[in-house]
Amino acid sequence: MAVITLTTDLGDKDFYQAALKGSILSLLPDVNIVDITHRIAAFNIPQAAFVLKNSFHYFPKGTVHLVGIDCVYNQNTHYLAIKYRDHYFVGSDNGIFSLMFEEDPAEIVEINIIQDLKFLHFPLTDIFAKACCMIASGVPLDDIGVPVGQLRQKVNLSPVIDKDIIRGSVIYIDSFQNVITNISKDLFTRVQGNRNFTLNFKRGETISHLSWHYNEVPEGEKLCLFGISNHLEIAINKGNASKLLGLYLNDIVTVEFHS
Repeated sequence: MAVITLTTDLGDKDFYQAALKGSILSLLPDVNIVDITHRIAAFNIPQAAFVLKNSFHYFPKGTVHLVGIDCVYNQNTHYLAIKYRDHYFVGSDNGIFSLMFEEDPAEIVEINIIQDLKFLHFPLTDIFAKACCMIASGVPLDDIGVPVGQLRQKVNLSPVIDKDIIRGSVIYIDSFQNVITNISKDLFTRVQGNRNFTLNFKRGETISHLSWHYNEVPEGEKLCLFGISNHLEIAINKGNASKLLGLYLNDIVTVEFHS
């Protein structure tokens, strides 16, 4: 059965999400629709990229991923269909795909489906739904668009290495209020060697031990670990790390390595 996933900033209280799903089911009644999330903050491209980058590869190859972030029509808007690592993505060329992909996609086309003017302000139910259903039905990408050479580029803030210190920042707060940084496990391991470390963040708080799981420390105690995203996380066992530690998006954290 064909699978279409949905990642949007539509939220849960309005009719928009239902309209999108209804449009897809009207075109392809037997499709399996899976919600990744509809709670992306409005127009937050980096947040959506982080969520989708860390979730799409769990789905079967051939899955079609509808990315409904910052896709309202304007004269400079370009809608893309992309094949990457045997998955398909439909979304706006607003930089989100450059944040998600680690290498060039196998195919990129600019969708040339004619916009229905009555859906001009809600292309998800029109162009996006049609493109996703066509791909899920086996229609080749070059039948729904014109090949393009590259994606619009958008760059995340990267960690800075200064001698024995990594300066990173908070890039995501999950629903458990765990604080996820842009310091990857590969970077941490490469700089660390066999040395000890001290993780420093706001209010003079420090952590100097890397945990394997969240309940390795007593309830209410802070910890750091590499979670499922393979990025350094700061958490509190069964607590709200973001609020209690005063850590929010874009805040700076540093890791200092020493003998």
